Amino acid sequence: MSKFYARRRLGFLAAFTGLIASAGLLNGPAASAALPTPVSAATARTYLASLTVATEDRTGYDRDLFPHWITQSGSCNTRETVLKRDGEDVVTDSSCAATSGSWYSPYDGATWSASSDVDIDHVVPLAEAWDSGADSWTTARRQSFANDLTRPQLLAVTDNVNQSKGDQDPATWMPSRSAYRCTYVRAWVQVKHYYDLSVDSAEKSALQGYLANC
Repeated sequence: MSKFYARRRLGFLAAFTGLIASAGLLNGPAASAALPTPVSAATARTYLASLTVATEDRTGYDRDLFPHWITQSGSCNTRETVLKRDGEDVVTDSSCAATSGSWYSPYDGATWSASSDVDIDHVVPLAEAWDSGADSWTTARRQSFANDLTRPQLLAVTDNVNQSKGDQDPATWMPSRSAYRCTYVRAWVQVKHYYDLSVDSAEKSALQGYLANC
């Protein structure tokens, strides 16, 4: 390759990299998500064996029945708190909104420089919780579930990945990064166990399969 064409190729690559960075997608995991460490696979298997198996029922579900995002500290709500926890070099303004930083999404391996490209995922979705027993909870308990920073329930991830997950359980959706699947199912089972939520038969079978490989 001539020096002329080599320079043109390098210039093209630099311009392409700049376009990606300006769009908010960065080249590599400059940040790492800080989901509270889930229970071990062995503990998760024990927890899963104890969960009630029941058919799901979404009758009466409304997302507004799970109040979020609530104030956590000062002017920071739950979303802003997770963005600060899971990001790197996060700068916030006086209202606690993230103005800069980087966020690594463990579901798909993407790193973002704009908080608008990041959603806060409920590992166990709100609708899934409703189907599994939260329909009988008080509003206060549903609020605690929707804003739980102690259990491995909230995680900053790529927004369109979170949207593609929607309210699906592990029988029909799993993170595309296979390296994260063990962490994901351990977290899922821990949350369901803590909140005494049921599983349906397909969900339990899928969880057993993934945990067997952890």
